[in-house]
Amino acid sequence: MDIFTFIAEVGAPIAGALIAGAFVFIIMKQIMNGVVAQVKTLEGFAKSLITRVKTMNNDILRLDVSVSAALDLTPDLDRIARAENFIEEGTLDVRRD
Repeated sequence: MDIFTFIAEVGAPIAGALIAGAFVFIIMKQIMNGVVAQVKTLEGFAKSLITRVKTMNNDILRLDVSVSAALDLTPDLDRIARAENFIEEGTLDVRRD
């Protein structure tokens, strides 16, 4: 269908509104694609920070047990029992090194 026959059939205001609506749709689609990409980037940052925190928690626990052993103190067994197993890349790391 020719654009001029379309304008003649529906009228200039309606054709202009349809074109403006298509323009707004295209702009919103581009904006949302940018937002989704930024959210995915932030999600990746958050996952890496969670991994760092879990690793650091295990390291602090290991240091606490080592210092307790060096000073002939009894380690806090409740804290050791509460420690979560570290999961990285879908595998469970149950090492307590």
